[in-house]
Amino acid sequence: MISASPRPESSAGSRAAAHAPLVIAVLTYKRTADLAVALPRLLHQARTAPIPAQVLVIDNDPDAGARDVVEGRKDPALIYVHEPRPGIAAARNRALKDAGTSSRLLAFIDDDEVPSEHWLQQLAELQKRTGAAAVVGPVLSEYAVAPDPWIAAGEFFKRRRLETGSRITVAATNNLLLDLGQIRDLGLEFDERFGLSGGSDTLFTRQLVQAGAVMLWCDEAVVVDRVPESRLTRAWVLRRAFRSGNCHSRVRLTMMSGRGPKFLARLQLVAPGAARLGGGAAQALTGIVTGSLRLKAKGLRTAARGAGILTGAVGYVFSEYKRSGHRHVFRA
Repeated sequence: MISASPRPESSAGSRAAAHAPLVIAVLTYKRTADLAVALPRLLHQARTAPIPAQVLVIDNDPDAGARDVVEGRKDPALIYVHEPRPGIAAARNRALKDAGTSSRLLAFIDDDEVPSEHWLQQLAELQKRTGAAAVVGPVLSEYAVAPDPWIAAGEFFKRRRLETGSRITVAATNNLLLDLGQIRDLGLEFDERFGLSGGSDTLFTRQLVQAGAVMLWCDEAVVVDRVPESRLTRAWVLRRAFRSGNCHSRVRLTMMSGRGPKFLARLQLVAPGAARLGGGAAQALTGIVTGSLRLKAKGLRTAARGAGILTGAVGYVFSEYKRSGHRHVFRA
């Protein structure tokens, strides 16, 4: 949880978002082609939602590159907001703010994702039925080109599937519905120290559950992640595994208060980090000796995550989304 930071004034359009009980927030940064594909589908979701809904686009590009794509549609259900402060956490907080106190539900989805036919309806109906503070759905990957067999063998894009109604303790914002009343009551925001590294959604949802709120899985509410060719490389997937481990440690440390508990948490992170690094390296070596593509890929994936856990435990920040000229400092 963080203190609110000064924000640019909302436009007339962003104020209008407060009048919809349900808001779909799509955050975007210099991906206008992806956004152009996503918007018609998101507007369809808004029109078929069980309660009145709007689509809120938060443009995190300092140059407001998505403005023409959004405003050119001239759709009253579509709201454009420019959030120039760098980092996805700032954009997520802007979505919380601009959804307004009149909105009851806020659904996050990525700008490179396509929702299934009844995605929003299924999330909202499970939330209404259970009163959960958050409802999370699965993300399936669709590839621009066939993945390298090494990437497929390592299952780098495989994500969890659970039974609907299962309680979970952590989630991303790529398919997440929030009950804004409960979020406001808890005073939660996204930690902007994670804005350029990723992980603010991991911390946010862990804090939500730690505060006693309920977060549930809805397995029918599927969205499809359109993976571009640029992400289908060995270097990219290993960097992502490293970043995941790095964020895991930093989230754990951020949730600790006091020097003693933080120091103990660092020690507790070093052991599993080292075990993953060593065990993954051994598995990869076995794969090389035996010719097993699966062992080589999964071993390096495990080792990369272990290295990330270790570096995060000692305070290193891997800023995957770092922008030119921006210095990012993190202290836990």
